[in-house]
Amino acid sequence: MTELSLAKTSREGGHRAASRHGLAFSRFAVSLVLTFIGLTAVTFVIGRVVPIDPVVAIVGDRAPVETYERIRRELNLDEPVVVQYILYLKQILTGDLGTSVLTSQPIVKDLLRFFPATIELATIGLMIGVGIGVPLGVWSSVNQGSVLDQIIRTVVLVGYSAPVFWIGLVGLMVFYAKLGWVGGPGRLDFFYENLVETKTNMILVDTALAGQWDIFRNAVSHMFLPAVLLGMFSLAYIARMTRSLMLDQLTQEYIITARVKGISETAVIWRHAFRNVLVPLITVIVLAYAQLLEGAVLTETVFAWPGIGLYITNSLFNADINAVLGGTIAIGLAFVSLNLLSDLLYRFADPRAL
Repeated sequence: MTELSLAKTSREGGHRAASRHGLAFSRFAVSLVLTFIGLTAVTFVIGRVVPIDPVVAIVGDRAPVETYERIRRELNLDEPVVVQYILYLKQILTGDLGTSVLTSQPIVKDLLRFFPATIELATIGLMIGVGIGVPLGVWSSVNQGSVLDQIIRTVVLVGYSAPVFWIGLVGLMVFYAKLGWVGGPGRLDFFYENLVETKTNMILVDTALAGQWDIFRNAVSHMFLPAVLLGMFSLAYIARMTRSLMLDQLTQEYIITARVKGISETAVIWRHAFRNVLVPLITVIVLAYAQLLEGAVLTETVFAWPGIGLYITNSLFNADINAVLGGTIAIGLAFVSLNLLSDLLYRFADPRAL
C-alpha cells in the first residue's frame, strides 16, 4: 500500500511539473505572438508617419503621374490603413520584406548578409564584457566600501555613461591614426577585400575556415576597437548587476553559517554565493547581449562596420524606408526573442519561478 501511495504521489508530482512547464511554454508562445504583432504595428506606423514618400523614393520626383499612381497601387498605398497593415503583416509572415532601393536586392537577402557581421561583433563584445565584468562585480561586492570598490564603481559609471560616438572617434584617432596599433574602419584592409570565400558572413569565422591566418589577424586588428567599445558598455552593465546580486547573497544567513564553519573565503564567495547568483546572472547576460545587438548602430557607423546598424543608417539617409523597416524588424525580433529566452531560461533554471 505504501509503495502504491509513493508511486501515485510520484505520478502526481510529475503531472504537476509537466503542467507547470506546459503553462510556462504557453505563456512564452503567447508573449512572442503578441510582441510580434506589437512590433510589426510599430514599424508599420513608423513607415506611414515619416515625412518620406516611398513611391517618390522608388520612381523619383520627376516620374510621370501614371507611373507614380501605378507604383502606389502596387505598394497597396491606395487601400485603407487597416487593410494596408493586414497586407503588410501577411507579407512579413511569408518572409517578404520588400526590395531595397539602395542595393536593389531583396531585403531578406541584405539582412542575411549584414546581420551576421553585427552578431559577430556583439558576440565578441559580450565575451569581453562577461570575462571582465563578472570578476569586477564580484571583487567590488566582496570589497564593499574599499578603495578597490570605489575604483571599480567609477570605471563602471564611466563605461555606462560615456558617449559611444566620441569614444569611438578618440579611439580611432589615438590607436589607429597616431599609434597604428589597430586596424582602421571596416573589417579588412582594402587589399584583403574579396580574397576570402564568404560562407557565414562572419569575417573571423570565414577566414579561419579558409585557413587564411594573415587575413584573420588583419580582421582581428580591425575588430579590436569596436569590440572593446561594445565590450566596455556590456562590462559596465554586467559588473554593476553582478555586484548588486552578490551583495544581496553575501548578507544571507547561509553565508554567515559557512563562514562560522570555517570554510575558506574563496569557497564561500565562488562556491556558495556566486553559485546562487548564476541563475539571475544568466538573464543579465542575455539582456546585455540583446542590448549590444540593438545598440550597435552608432558603433558600426563610427567604424564603418558593415553590419545591420550601418545598413539601417545608410538606408535612412537614402530614403530607403523598406530597408529601414526591415532592419528594425530584424533587430526588434532578435531583442524580443532574447528577452523571452532569458525569461524562459530563468524559469527552467529556477523551478520556483514557474
